[in-house]
Amino acid sequence: MSYRVAVRALCEFTAKTGDLDLRFTPSPSAQEGIAGHGTVAKRRGAGYESEIPLQGDYEALQVRGRADGYDPARNQLEEVKTYRGDLSRMPDNQRQLHWAQAKVYGWLLCRERQLSGIDLALVYFNIVSQTETVLVEHFSAEVLRRFFESQCRIFVDWAEQELVHQTSRSNALVAMTFPHGDFRAGQRSLAEAVYKSAGVGCALLAQAPTGIGKTIGTLFPLLKAMPVQRLDRLFYLAAKTPGRRLALDALQRLREQMPDLRVLELVARDKACEYPDRACNGESCPLARGFYDRLPAAREAALQGQLLDRAGVRKVALAHDICPYYLSQELARWADVVVGDYNYYFDTSAMLYALALGNQWRVGVLVDEAHNLVERARSMYTAELDQRTFRAVRKAAPETLRKSFDRINRQWNSLNKSFSQSQAQAYQVQPRLPLALLAALQGAVGAITDYLTENPGADPALQSFYFDALHFGRIAALAEAPATAGEQDAETDRENQGSLQPDFICDLTRLSDRGDRTGRGATSVICLRNLVPARVLRPRFDAAQSSVMFSATLTPRHYYSDLLGLPERTAWLEVESPFQAEQLSVRIIDGVSTRFRDRGTSVQPIVTLMAHQYAAQPGNYLAFFSSFDYLEQVLARFRAEFPGIPVTEQARRMDEPARQAFLDQFDPGARQIGFAVLGGAFAEGVDLPGDRLVGAFIATLGLPQLNAVNEQLRQRMGTLFGKGYDYAYLYPGLRKVVQAAGRVIRTTSDRGVVYLIDDRFAQPQVRKLLPGWWQPRIGQASGSHSTRNTRSSRPAETGQKRQDPGQQHG
Repeated sequence: MSYRVAVRALCEFTAKTGDLDLRFTPSPSAQEGIAGHGTVAKRRGAGYESEIPLQGDYEALQVRGRADGYDPARNQLEEVKTYRGDLSRMPDNQRQLHWAQAKVYGWLLCRERQLSGIDLALVYFNIVSQTETVLVEHFSAEVLRRFFESQCRIFVDWAEQELVHQTSRSNALVAMTFPHGDFRAGQRSLAEAVYKSAGVGCALLAQAPTGIGKTIGTLFPLLKAMPVQRLDRLFYLAAKTPGRRLALDALQRLREQMPDLRVLELVARDKACEYPDRACNGESCPLARGFYDRLPAAREAALQGQLLDRAGVRKVALAHDICPYYLSQELARWADVVVGDYNYYFDTSAMLYALALGNQWRVGVLVDEAHNLVERARSMYTAELDQRTFRAVRKAAPETLRKSFDRINRQWNSLNKSFSQSQAQAYQVQPRLPLALLAALQGAVGAITDYLTENPGADPALQSFYFDALHFGRIAALAEAPATAGEQDAETDRENQGSLQPDFICDLTRLSDRGDRTGRGATSVICLRNLVPARVLRPRFDAAQSSVMFSATLTPRHYYSDLLGLPERTAWLEVESPFQAEQLSVRIIDGVSTRFRDRGTSVQPIVTLMAHQYAAQPGNYLAFFSSFDYLEQVLARFRAEFPGIPVTEQARRMDEPARQAFLDQFDPGARQIGFAVLGGAFAEGVDLPGDRLVGAFIATLGLPQLNAVNEQLRQRMGTLFGKGYDYAYLYPGLRKVVQAAGRVIRTTSDRGVVYLIDDRFAQPQVRKLLPGWWQPRIGQASGSHSTRNTRSSRPAETGQKRQDPGQQHG
């Protein structure tokens, strides 16, 4: 049995030594790197070969990869590296790594083509200046062979250890049994669908009710499929910390049967950093000094069978005096299961996605609470620059950056002129990318890169603007429409330059009314806004052998398929609810409007309704509102009229300890009403079984705020999918409502009540989006809640066709 390893992975294991040092500059994005490689290849002459697949063996080791380029006429093999900044600042250990990769590729090519020697070239391509620095050395095939074998000898013991681990893992997974004995109702059908989707190599969109155990119901079958489908890694991706915690708990339970299963948790850098006030280099941080020299021992210790959650990684890292965050990044190469946030696989610079591609892994991807991925992905692929922030940075900028910042300021003010010509508008969608501003930003990025190289401890505000400008440029490259295929004249090319892809818009928001006809004095925010993440997410799904998106709220199916870019071969599963209608009394209160214009008159009926229900059945309740302002209005009235009923409230900007303290008050036997915001921290991902929660009041349809941005979204959704209002407002709003209601019934023995407070809940087009097992009754806020069943045909209101936005929102 052979062990496959990519050339880059081999060299990173064997050839990297010394300090961890991030002073050089941020690496170009994957897209920038691809573009840079393409530019270099286009500059070469006829006969130049690109992306050459190579492979070689050493004992049980199979080494493979793709060499960047080879010029047969010159007998020169090129290893292309993109960068920005001052190349002389590149750490020596990084340069040594690049030479190691070039030498391995050099031997593999000499062996394949029977060459006696070859010129190896490191081609450093500056993505800002588009210039190349080329370092060339000649090597004989014999020297390269010896180097290749020396690297393999270092790695081969580890490879043999990994083969033993993989065999042991496969045997344990085959023998593994479901840890809870019997499956819950609905859980078996979910598990079977996950296993089958892995078998046929397709994606799965699975809607399964809250409380059936989706975490273990997806992890268990995909782990069982690993040895059968030859999956190398499993990635469990969650939107929030509680989702990661549930996954780790489930995996720890499974590890009782196979303690050697390597489970790694990835956490954000700011949560893992031991010295947040120090720079990431050996001169500043003791845990960066000699990082790669101490890494082998730490890596070996970490993979001895312990759970590598945040605490486990930290314990190993500090025992070996290295950085916990970067140790976890290294361990991602060797873990069987990685648990982390969505961004580790779906972001522009997603580490797990890059590892899967670079190592040609067969991966299984589980996406927890997948309804969140739409908004999270939009956020990942959106970039924004605030002129107020820029002006503050410009004011304090060093003299060497003045010209670059002045150029940005002029171009930004030029954009602001559009506001001076139409003072009534505070929001404008730009017809194309602001190319002049982008060019000024790119020039500033190069200047700031050089400055930060010389001054690594520079003003944090300057560094923050630097990263924002980098991100803006990367998103601009994604958002720009490609040139039309075929021959075009120069004039047409110029006209099309800066055009946007249909899934993006570029908008400008005025923050200040001041400003003259030149734009000076006006202040704005410019945003490259992703509206449909499908195009940028699709390659991530295509790269996985199996992708499973699961949630309690994935209706309607076409909404998520359209916006997430799911493969054509995506199966759909809707798991039948294990809960009975009599467990959850759902009551639609149609005598109240929570639209923004009606908020004032809605407060008293809501307060009275909540107090009556609490008096009839004291216990723990959650009340959800569309905003903190609305929440505070109702809470103030409730406290004034019913001071004897205990209440607790969600505060603005609560941190994790504060959120946990809020939930801890909902003990079994306690009695209170908790006031919270729909779509917030307590509206999903919260488990309060039994009498920890007996009911919920939902005083809103959850519709997104009516504003200029959401109206642009509605228009674009209408253009692309024909259902602008539904895609922009109705589907996202009802999803939040169903998620919040799902907090009440968590087990088959739970019972509770949910009040849906707004007359629009009685509309047929709204009712059909509620869970099928609900049997809501329509009533008034007076306390009589059984006047008629929802199957009675109530005439639809004008909101069914979106004529008056004010009638619908609130």
